[in-house]
Amino acid sequence: MGYWTNPRPLETADYNSGMRKLLRFFLAAWLLLAVALVSALTAMRFAIHVREVKVPDFRGKRPAEARLLAEQNGLGVQVETNYYSATVPEGRVLSQGPGPGSVVRRGFEVQLALSLGPQRITIPELVGESGRAAAITIADRGFELTSADRIELPLVDTGEVVAQNPAANETDISAPRISLLVADEKALQAFVMPSFLGERLETVRETLASAGFSLGKVTVASPGPSQAASPAADPGEKSGPGASPPQPSSETPATAAPQASIVVSQEPAPGSKVLAGSSINLVVK
Repeated sequence: MGYWTNPRPLETADYNSGMRKLLRFFLAAWLLLAVALVSALTAMRFAIHVREVKVPDFRGKRPAEARLLAEQNGLGVQVETNYYSATVPEGRVLSQGPGPGSVVRRGFEVQLALSLGPQRITIPELVGESGRAAAITIADRGFELTSADRIELPLVDTGEVVAQNPAANETDISAPRISLLVADEKALQAFVMPSFLGERLETVRETLASAGFSLGKVTVASPGPSQAASPAADPGEKSGPGASPPQPSSETPATAAPQASIVVSQEPAPGSKVLAGSSINLVVK
């Protein structure tokens, strides 16, 4: 009589063995991936480090010497500006940016400033000259005009230099540059003309003066039909229905018009746009 055996323990052993193999495979793959990442990061850091260089000290060197030193270190140089210096000889590097020892990428261009030596040129007096004449003087003296700002100033001719930097005859300046401040053309403001109709001439005169306007011609309106006849009229003049209407009076100086006169018309008309300083003409009665 045979015995029946249970195969399940054998199947379980095979399953556990397979899981262990799969786990070992994933662990090995993870280790390989980690090694690859570390190697890549190391290579990147090495490549970046190789592309970085330290900036040498160019100060005191001539431009040709500075360019040669820059090429040897994989860098470039450019002369950006010039300054006066009482300690660094003329034509040699006075300063640089970035400074010596800075870490930059290969091919970086270092900015240099050259020395002009001690200041030997006198700053000219430019205040009071026209902006054009000042610019010519600056160029003739070997200076550079850096800016010519403008400002509105009363009682100063348009285009006249009112200030300069550095000042005339100043010593110990740092750079051969001059900036100017020039009087600009005065911009006229626009206003909306108010209505003066019905106001007294004296009041309107004061209002215009305080607002920066001037009183132009003042015309006295002609009398109406009811006032055409006058007891003092010339006997030779015609009166009555066939008489000719009175003509408007001629322009009257503002000082001759009665101060109690009332404004009946104005030019420009109320609501018009006018510029500051304009003359306002009035008709009064």
